Amino acid sequence: MGAWGRWWARRMLTQVAEIELAGCVDVDPRALELAVEQLGVPPDRCYPSLEAGLDAVDVDAVLVATTLASHVPVARAALEAGRHVLVEKPFAPTLAEARELVDLAEARGLRLMVSQNYRFYPAARAAVELVRSGDLGPPHLIEIDFRHRSTVPVADGPRGHRLLTHPLLMDMSIHHFDLLRLVLGRDADWIRCQAWNPHGSGFDGPPLAMATIQLGDVMVGYRGRWGTWAPDTPWTGEWRMTFERGEVTWSGRDLAGSRGAERVTVWTGADEARELALPEMPLIDQAGSLAEFASAVAAGREPESSGRENLGSLALALAAVESAARGGEQVAVP
Repeated sequence: MGAWGRWWARRMLTQVAEIELAGCVDVDPRALELAVEQLGVPPDRCYPSLEAGLDAVDVDAVLVATTLASHVPVARAALEAGRHVLVEKPFAPTLAEARELVDLAEARGLRLMVSQNYRFYPAARAAVELVRSGDLGPPHLIEIDFRHRSTVPVADGPRGHRLLTHPLLMDMSIHHFDLLRLVLGRDADWIRCQAWNPHGSGFDGPPLAMATIQLGDVMVGYRGRWGTWAPDTPWTGEWRMTFERGEVTWSGRDLAGSRGAERVTVWTGADEARELALPEMPLIDQAGSLAEFASAVAAGREPESSGRENLGSLALALAAVESAARGGEQVAVP
């Protein structure tokens, strides 16, 4: 129930009718006090440990919105207690631990889903449908640019994603890597990545990175940075996709969630541009992710961005980290 957990409870859980907030857990008493003060959670529904919460309340599922280091132990405890799990990305610091959770969920007949919420934007869905339709022929080049002033303050010292060893690649780029896999419908073969930390960035690890990625016969150029003097891009980044018979640019919603920045534009000639109609989605972003999770639990099916499906996105992000550590050497994605 840190700031991100309270965001989920305040802004997202309330949008999904099938979800009832049964209780809140945090080892920090102040976080629970804020849940009571800011969210109106009854004090007797706040618990100092997951074990205490599960003993007190008969819940169907656990939402894991802790820091990365706690994702695996908390998710494991919930699965072992027979509860379905929705966990924030990246859902594990290593592939071995991620596979352990996937196998545990499968053995217990439980749903394990990773909240890759950028999948639940209309523009992203339109890009997927465009690729699947084949109207422009096969894609062969994708360029992605992401830039954003970090939303985590440094007045009291680094915290949040600023403390990660790779704050860009593991906290943000994994979103874009997951979208790549979704849009193209395939996994990455290899990546070459360089990451660095400029003086005065306020980050412990490198907040800037550039990468080249191969996914089958599609090459991808990626540039990302926490920090910019220019306007922020939308969270999805700005995409340019070159096809056999045309070119497409697209981006998702802006920081405030406004649809003003969300569009998909298709060029089939120098002066021939058209805007694609975006699909109607009743719930977007984390609310869309949460609704998909609730639907999968109710139907007893594997959710989109299940733990098993998300292994490919985590593998690509970890391969990027490995490549950066090797000075940009090419690294195969397992």
